[in-house]
Amino acid sequence: MGKQPVRMKAVVYALSPFQQKVMSGLWKDLPGKIHHKISENWINAVLLVTPLVGTYTYVQIYQEKEKLAHRY
Repeated sequence: MGKQPVRMKAVVYALSPFQQKVMSGLWKDLPGKIHHKISENWINAVLLVTPLVGTYTYVQIYQEKEKLAHRY
């Protein structure tokens, strides 16, 4: 008993250029996603931003005092 070749049909999958939505999920409900991220992680944002703002403010006040001290 020999092996006989079997004919197979080729299946070709293709996407229609009119049906493709590459980045639609990224923009769908964007304000809701941003609100969700902020409301979930607000404590982390506060802990990150507070030292940065405090340091920047301190430096600005210190530089202003230095300028005034060397004025005369």
